[in-house]
Amino acid sequence: MIFVRDKGRMCNNMLQYGHLYAWGREHGRQTMSMRFAYKYRYFRICHTPHHNFATYLLAKYGAKAGFFPVVSFDVDGADYSREEELLMSRRWVVAQGWYARWYDLFLKYKAEITDLFAFDAEIESRVASAMAVAERGSEDVVRLGLHLRRGDYATWHNGDFLYTDEQYADVAKRFMALHGDRPVRVYICGNDPQMNRELFVRVLGDCVTFPDGSPGEDLCLLSHCHYLIGPPSTFTLVAAMYHDALLYWVKDMAALVAADSFGTFDTLFRKIL
Repeated sequence: MIFVRDKGRMCNNMLQYGHLYAWGREHGRQTMSMRFAYKYRYFRICHTPHHNFATYLLAKYGAKAGFFPVVSFDVDGADYSREEELLMSRRWVVAQGWYARWYDLFLKYKAEITDLFAFDAEIESRVASAMAVAERGSEDVVRLGLHLRRGDYATWHNGDFLYTDEQYADVAKRFMALHGDRPVRVYICGNDPQMNRELFVRVLGDCVTFPDGSPGEDLCLLSHCHYLIGPPSTFTLVAAMYHDALLYWVKDMAALVAADSFGTFDTLFRKIL
């Protein structure tokens, strides 16, 4: 059994586990996510065998006591052949680190990974109901998920991707201009309770919806959008994974918004900052 652990936020954990799950599937090793054994209980994986608090404690204190070796993937581009040998040779081992990455294997088992992180039925139901209410009376609507990030983005990458509400509203307006012949519904999710909602309605009109969901509900809703726009973030990246939504990571708010601004998960997940 490979026990997968790490710090970081929910979608970072999903991607890290996805890579190690894919490696395990390819080499006949079973994996368990310590993070989803007790936290972020929105997904099918949380209800599968071994994903419980007792197994989490076994892995945590087994590693702490030195009963299980700990294999770390902490350096980008390092030679991890020795670490992979340990993953193969030890019955129980803990794997950690952001740079556990096997892109081709991830894509090979992407459907299984997505299924493991399928949302619980009650989350899907709440999101479907909210979207049905928001889109009532609209036909052939284009769904745009606009993702706002504040908080740690004030310092992450020297604050390069800390954008204002005015900038987010402007990029959404430029997106809407690309679809002038179809109605657009803009779903705005974010981690800033102080966002200026009146500004978004004033700039974009009554096509704006603020879902105000849990992290799991927001991720589920974004996964059902046709297009996603936001700063570089694993949250929108994972949302794009589910149904192949088109994603635009905004690295320059002054750049034009065009059809070729958008990419897919299969390409962008290799370009995480």
